[in-house]
Amino acid sequence: MKKQEIDHILSRMLDAYDNVSDLNITVGKPFQVETAGELAMVDMDPPFDEITPFQAEIFAFNLINQNRRLTENLLLEGSCDSSYELPGKARFRVNIFSQRNHYSIVLRKLATKVPTCQELGIPESFLKMAEEKNGFILVTGATGTGKTTSLAAVLNEINDTRPVHIVTLEDPVEYDHPHKKATFNQREMGEDFDSFASGLRAALRQAPKVILVGEMRDRETVEIGLSASETGHLVLSTLHTVDAGQTINRIIGMFPTEEENQIRIRLADTIRWIVCQRLLPKVGGGRIAAFEIMGTNLRVKDLILHGESEGKTYYDIIQAGQAFGMTTFDDYIVGLYEKGLITQETAMAYASRKAIVGRGIDSVKSVRGEATTDITDLQVDQDYDKTQ
Repeated sequence: MKKQEIDHILSRMLDAYDNVSDLNITVGKPFQVETAGELAMVDMDPPFDEITPFQAEIFAFNLINQNRRLTENLLLEGSCDSSYELPGKARFRVNIFSQRNHYSIVLRKLATKVPTCQELGIPESFLKMAEEKNGFILVTGATGTGKTTSLAAVLNEINDTRPVHIVTLEDPVEYDHPHKKATFNQREMGEDFDSFASGLRAALRQAPKVILVGEMRDRETVEIGLSASETGHLVLSTLHTVDAGQTINRIIGMFPTEEENQIRIRLADTIRWIVCQRLLPKVGGGRIAAFEIMGTNLRVKDLILHGESEGKTYYDIIQAGQAFGMTTFDDYIVGLYEKGLITQETAMAYASRKAIVGRGIDSVKSVRGEATTDITDLQVDQDYDKTQ
């Protein structure tokens, strides 16, 4: 299979549907793409009813393109990450992995244009993040929820407004930032550095003001990231956690128990913002992001230092901090429902606390003059308990 044939198949997959986010090549299934969060089959000519193990293997090794490091990773570790470019059409983040003695491939389509905060329609708190001069900013959520896109928008805002040196450590490089006011040096893992920890350690000698770390994968990376944020750098990164409280606990849990107090003190001093995001099905098709945003204040610092307790949780503090740009998932979801962007079923399905979202939806319905219950024809029993 030649590169021209690979490119032809990828082009057909991309053009099969609108809003394609991922291409999926799995043995025993036809070529598939993910659109609006669901897999859909792609018709080919000649048809591919089921991809064979040989076809998947040939496809995989053509994408690797005789790269020795990637080949070793695939054979020794069972998976490898790389990037691939379809000239003039798209770039992809590629993951090739083995499963049941076969190879599977997932290609995530990368946007060619760097997004702005305004285009994404994300909260104004992201503009405040771009104004931070030092500390830690973490964007968290499950894989594929748009963490990298949100961080790219923050970096673009910095690029538009501040003449600073920005170093990014990515796996792989997803958005190609042009030089504007800022100077960008974008490094790709495997090509320019061998691990996030070593890349971050080297970045401290490269005189950056802003450092983007693709993911906080291990204790060593977190340790160096904390040191960088303590010494005047603004460090942005991602974690796979579902809310602000779990993010703090995950970082603390990476360190031995005897270091817990010291780590809590360091986190309290360096955390500036924690953003958690989820993608929700949108009315009319497509998906829309929902956010939980926690900024830093004295109450947040106290909670990081001493932990949560009854009536004193991250959720409570975020809810009380709306005037300062904070929001809970539940409040944000109710806001999306109020704007007609999501359905009531979607709002309830993705809620953190269903009772709070339920009350919020009832309030919205009351303002609209809609019924808040399906119980009808209630009457007062006038004769109840009357003496005969």
